[in-house]
Amino acid sequence: MSKLGQIGAKLHRGEVSYDFIGHRKFWFTLSAVLVLISLGGLFARGLALGIEFRGGVEYEAKVKVTSSTVQDFGDAVKATNAKGLGDPVVTTINNAKVRVQTKPLEQADIGRVREAIAKQAAVPADQVTSQQIGASWGQQIADKAILALVVFLVLVFAVIWLYFREAKASMAAIIALVHDVTITVGLYALIGFDVTPATVIGVLTILGYSLYDTVVVYDKIRENTRGITGSNRLTYSDATNLAVNQTVVRSINTTVTALLPVGAILVVGTVVLGTGPLKDLSLALFVGIAVGAYSSIFIAPSLLAVFKEREPAMQALNKRVAAKKAQVAKAGAAPAEPATAGAPAESAARSVVQDTPRKADRATGSAPAASTRPMKAAAAGRPQPTRKPRSKRGK
Repeated sequence: MSKLGQIGAKLHRGEVSYDFIGHRKFWFTLSAVLVLISLGGLFARGLALGIEFRGGVEYEAKVKVTSSTVQDFGDAVKATNAKGLGDPVVTTINNAKVRVQTKPLEQADIGRVREAIAKQAAVPADQVTSQQIGASWGQQIADKAILALVVFLVLVFAVIWLYFREAKASMAAIIALVHDVTITVGLYALIGFDVTPATVIGVLTILGYSLYDTVVVYDKIRENTRGITGSNRLTYSDATNLAVNQTVVRSINTTVTALLPVGAILVVGTVVLGTGPLKDLSLALFVGIAVGAYSSIFIAPSLLAVFKEREPAMQALNKRVAAKKAQVAKAGAAPAEPATAGAPAESAARSVVQDTPRKADRATGSAPAASTRPMKAAAAGRPQPTRKPRSKRGK
């Protein structure tokens, strides 16, 4: 068995453990800081919306990419002085193409920009493709994405409630999902990655990964807490912490297994293919899967434990468990009762008296002497029964 497998087996048996629930204040504080930083990035910098959301014109041309390609094409497009051009976004694709994105332009300016790109690329103007994208189309995508997110959260709340028969589990899972989405979107705002329809698809997909790990942990919590109010061994937090320790290795394995192919796609999409839907999708998935694994281990179970510990039955259980622990600690600390002063001597004397005839008999080789045990006073006056010889019995 591998070392990680041995650790997982010990965690499952409870031989070793980390107090996830006991350190929940630290993890809650860390998550609160991350969420605040993400919200600060969203409000201060905002999202760098792709052309699909803000609208504009997109040009593509085949060219041999060099270190100065981005700068050269940007200067060539700015030199047209097209109305409302703004700051064009120039990117390269697979070292064989250049892509230029501008704000919405008038029809005459579209042709002028195309000719400038063709001249810089040293190709005919008809080999430069252009595509106009309206902002209304991007707004429709954004509205549908928000609607899909709301519907997803409502369905998740209902399904978890029905499956676990516990509304508090649904609340904790939804908070963890919102936590994951906020941090992922905030990272996009802070770094300045473009938000495209592929990014929206990736963000919606990571909700499923986060929820999957959370449900697995919840199922183990339900197993460990079944009938817990009828005992006084573990509190709800203790049972929850045991469940997280029993599933943490599995969560790490599934997360790493998911991150490896997504990371490979991210490298291919960024280094080999350049910008595009593949990079946007894999980037959102990579960040979201990592954050989702963190929340399913440190956030969702701790929130559930906090919600459940407020119930009167769980508070009564906490008191019983605390009383039992105090009783066990007191019994372990109490000194043993001292023996009676004369008991050891009396026991030794009795042993010597009983053992002396046996030693004498063994030394002389004779049969053991009859017992000289003193007779009780009440039995001294009664005639003692005598046993008949075996040959006369029954006659």
